[in-house]
Amino acid sequence: MGAAMFYHLTQRPLEATLPVLLERSLAAGWRVAVRGVDPGRIDWLDQKLWLGAEDGFLPHGVAGGPHDALQPVLLTVQSALPNDPACLMSVDGAEVSAEEVAAMERVCVLFDGFDERALDRARAQWRALKSAGCKAQYWSEESGRWEKKAET
Repeated sequence: MGAAMFYHLTQRPLEATLPVLLERSLAAGWRVAVRGVDPGRIDWLDQKLWLGAEDGFLPHGVAGGPHDALQPVLLTVQSALPNDPACLMSVDGAEVSAEEVAAMERVCVLFDGFDERALDRARAQWRALKSAGCKAQYWSEESGRWEKKAET
């Protein structure tokens, strides 16, 4: 059974934090799905990931192509995850089920610490997953580096 890791973004924006987490996940040998709620935002993330560090390459694709099942990182707004990921990253309040947490090595919920709606959504997700018996950790970067602040 995996765990849900909640990342409260206050120092670096999503487009800076997500590539770091993706690179770590790929280094662990995991396929990853990044689930959002808005296709336009997924396209924006796709562009940001292609414009990453010049000395790096983050292989990924947007769901809907002919090779979705082969993608090491698949960006999607769908509940279906055709790339069979070991890690699911939820952005912008995308839904994550307790069944997904149980089936994955890790689920990451990334949320903007300056957006009240995002905070409320993350709190609701925390409560729902916790009440379903999922292991969860809350991570904050308020001090300038990531620190675990809570764990169920």
